[in-house]
Amino acid sequence: MSHEKTKASEEQMAYAGVLNIGMWSGLALLIVTFFVYISGLLPSFVPIDDLPKYWTMRVHDFNAALHAPTGWGWTAFIGNGDYLNFVPIAILAGLTLLCYLVILPILIRKKDTSYVVIAVVEVLVLALAASGLLKVGGH
Repeated sequence: MSHEKTKASEEQMAYAGVLNIGMWSGLALLIVTFFVYISGLLPSFVPIDDLPKYWTMRVHDFNAALHAPTGWGWTAFIGNGDYLNFVPIAILAGLTLLCYLVILPILIRKKDTSYVVIAVVEVLVLALAASGLLKVGGH
C-alpha cells in the first residue's frame, strides 16, 4: 500500500479557505441573530407566541395569511428579529458563489480554460438563481 500524500492545488486551498471562514462566520452570525430573535431585542414580524398557529400551514397559506414577503422581499424586514435570521442564511447560501469568484483569477492565471469555463458558468447559474429571475417549481 502506498502512503503518498496528496497535495491540494492552489485553487482547492483558496476555495477551502474561503469556505471555512465563511462557514464559521455564518454559523456565528446565525447564533447571534437567533439570540437577538428569542431575546426580543428586536420586534418580530410574527410574534413567537403566535408561531404555533402557523406551524401546520403550507408556505403559500402562511404568506397569504400574514402578507409575508417572498423572494428578496425579506430584506426590507431585517429590522425584525425573525427576518434578521435570514442574513446569515443568505451569507451561507452565497458561499459557493464567493468561492468560485475567488478561484476564478487563479484558474485564469494558470490558463486552465476548461475549469475557467466551468467556474464562469457556475457563477452565472448561481447568480441567476439567487436573483429570483429564474423561477421553477411550484413555490
